[in-house]
Parts: sequence; structure tokens; C-alpha cells
Amino acid sequence: MKITILSGKGGTGKTTVSTNLAYTLSKKYKVQLLDADVEEPNDHLFFNVNVEKEESVDILLPVVDNDACIRCGECAKACQFGAITSFPNATVVFKNLCHGCGVCSMVCPVNAITEVPKSIGKIVLGKINDNLKFGMGLLNIGEPSGVRIIKQLKKHIDENVDVVLIDSQPGTSCPVVESLRNIDFAILVTEPTTFGLHDLSLAVDLVREMKIPSGIVINRDTGNTNLIDEYAKKENIPILLKIPFDREIAKLYSEGKIFSEYLPEWEEKFANVFDTIKGMVK
Repeated sequence: MKITILSGKGGTGKTTVSTNLAYTLSKKYKVQLLDADVEEPNDHLFFNVNVEKEESVDILLPVVDNDACIRCGECAKACQFGAITSFPNATVVFKNLCHGCGVCSMVCPVNAITEVPKSIGKIVLGKINDNLKFGMGLLNIGEPSGVRIIKQLKKHIDENVDVVLIDSQPGTSCPVVESLRNIDFAILVTEPTTFGLHDLSLAVDLVREMKIPSGIVINRDTGNTNLIDEYAKKENIPILLKIPFDREIAKLYSEGKIFSEYLPEWEEKFANVFDTIKGMVK
């Protein structure tokens, strides 16, 4: 079972849901938690992770031999990111725009373009305990996209565990799409506000486009969630759980603690979320 936890906007509680669900399920199942929020991963702050391996994530950047280049402009025409331009005196690569796809070197008629590796981030792998494995991606500051890192992180999915939980980036952009590829279920985390509803609807559109079954978790529930309740009913999406706007939960979170560990009644609630998901995945 592979589950991605996502939200249309940041700050709704993806980390809260991911870490508590991982902790709870590891009591009964073999679990792997992957933090794919590569611009700001923070799941590791809630666990004592025994790091076993780190690996660099590289892309291949083009290098132009301007003595061999004939300024035909084929490379610039082929680059959909505008990362290479042919001027009368030289062909120039804009490294910060380059996605390392390699098409420019493929189309060069005189083989004037070679490629050199450049690190854009890294993967960290380890385990928290015998039942809970951990991995995360970390994008270098200034890099434009974490898709490559998420792809490489997902190559380390352990097919021998019972449950894989992927904590996605916020939003609905390319990294989130990559986090959702080949996934069995999506948990959509939201908050009972107008902004929360707006961004939830974007996330719903995305998972439906990708034909992934989903359910909603409402975080910071004040008891007045009619906004989300009505939307969920209208769209026929189940509400899996409501986490209250509770001072004790907030305090535990701010101290880097898994609140279901200290409030045992929540273990059963998160376990019930997984039971519901199992019933929805065919």
C-alpha cells in the first residue's frame, strides 16, 4: 500500500498526519516514511533517525565547445526551458534554467555539446526502529525543481514493507505530481477556512486527473467545518479524520513530539484511518 499525503497549500498539517500515521501503523505493520517535501523536509525532526546512507542527486549540465559550435541554433530551438541560446559569437548555457534533460547534446549536428554532472541535492536513508524505515530528499538552495530528487527518492521504496507513506510538497505543481505517480491512495490535508477549501479543491482536481482515490483529513478543527463538510459531501469524498484545534496537540507538535504517542486515544483514530483506506483501495 503506497499512500501520499498532500495539501493544496503549506501549513495545513501534512507533517502532523504523516508522522503520526507512520508512528501508529509501525506498531502493527512494516512501514516506510519518505519525506518528499524536498525544499523543506522536516519529518526527521520528530524521530531519532539512524542514518545509514546518503547519496548525491545529480543532473548533467551541457558544456558548449564554442570552437566547434557552428551557431546553428538547433539546441536553443529544442530547449523548452530557454536554458541555452545561440548568439553570433557564442552559444551560452544558463545553468539555473537547465533541467538536465540532455536534448541539446542530442540535437547538436556537430557534437559540440558535452555534459558534466552537477549535484542538485541529496537523498538520506535510514531507519527509526525495526518496523519503521525512513528516507528524505533535500534540494540544494537555489535549484529550480525537486522532481529529480523525488524520482530518485522513490527508487528506494521498499517493496517488502506493508505501507509506504510519502509526505509530499505543498501545492499542486510538478514535484507533487511526481509524489503521486504509481500511488494507491492520496490523503488530502486541509483546514476549515476559505483558503483551505480553495486549495483543497485544486488538490482534488489533481488526484482525480491522475485517477487516484482520496480522502480528506481536516486539521485544526474548531467544530465549525461546514465549509469542508459540504464540499466533501458534494464531491463524494470521505472525511477520514478531524484533528481538533487543541492547545495540547499544538504544544506537543512545537516540541517535536508525536502527539499520538502522548495521547494514546489518537493511535486508534489513526489506525481507523488506515482501515478506512484499505476498504477504499481496490
